[in-house]
Amino acid sequence: MIDWLVDGLLVLALLVTAMAVLWSRSLFRAVVVFIAFGLLMTLAWVRLQAPDIALAEAAIGSGLTGVLLLDAARHLRDSRPGRHQAGERRGGQSE
Repeated sequence: MIDWLVDGLLVLALLVTAMAVLWSRSLFRAVVVFIAFGLLMTLAWVRLQAPDIALAEAAIGSGLTGVLLLDAARHLRDSRPGRHQAGERRGGQSE
């Protein structure tokens, strides 16, 4: 009985985080929730007794992909039009 409850809560958490990623207006928040989704998927693979896939999901799905997406979001935020470094003109030359 407890197993069904844990599995049901895990499926519900996966659905909620998937919807939160899709409906998030903030790119940073979407990436963080995506990382949480990957960690929940890791737990799901462990519950399905597939530790090799769980390890790959944790390392690649949550870890590496999450870091790459966070870096991409930072670069997108820094490259918005109208934003430039202090001490620089619009032409990219320092004062």
